[in-house]
Amino acid sequence: MNYKTAYITLIMLAGNLISCAQSEIPKNFKEIKIPQKNSEQTRKLNYSRNEYKVSFENNKLKVENYSSSRNSELKINNGVLKGYNHGEWGGKLLFEPNDKTKKEIEIKEGNILFLFNYNNKIYFIEGLAHLSVNEGFLYELQIDGDKFSYKKIIDFGDCPGAYTIFKDNIYVASYQNFYKIKNLKMEILYKNDFWRSLYPNSIAIKNEEKVFMGIRGGIVELNLKTKTKRLYISKV
Repeated sequence: MNYKTAYITLIMLAGNLISCAQSEIPKNFKEIKIPQKNSEQTRKLNYSRNEYKVSFENNKLKVENYSSSRNSELKINNGVLKGYNHGEWGGKLLFEPNDKTKKEIEIKEGNILFLFNYNNKIYFIEGLAHLSVNEGFLYELQIDGDKFSYKKIIDFGDCPGAYTIFKDNIYVASYQNFYKIKNLKMEILYKNDFWRSLYPNSIAIKNEEKVFMGIRGGIVELNLKTKTKRLYISKV
């Protein structure tokens, strides 16, 4: 192999490495500097008409416009659990039996944000961020026939906006924090961060170094190993 061939080979290898290290972010987004709290840039993001939802589809990051849903459902053996979230006007958790001769059962009052199965048990997340109130909780739902009870597992101290389950851990993005829940023990990975008032709505995880969060006005990229963060907004 002569020097010219070796040089071309090195250039090609370097190009491949750069390509592999490129961001997952779509080309119609650009990175901007993380804004300071209460800055003009934060205000612009807060008043943005665009909210972006993130997910992985065929191992590729998908970004689309977010459409809010205040209700959640989870089918169980003999009926459907229904969670309602009406913000400052409250909400509730109901059970609607498959047997229509039976009445629905109100299990709990409160703003029910998410219902999900985890390790063969049923959990729900409740929360509210309004005026001076900013709270959120994780509950385990217990079912014995037609009887329902629940116990509080975690007090977030902040209102959750999105969650996902990745490699048997629960990740929660809240009003201003980001949590990892392992074996039902909570760890705060990012606290009092810049997305306060930007309302996280979705989390997409490729690995611990590639974690994405959809918010109002943009997309956040987190590296949970280095605890770094990046912000992207639309070029349009």
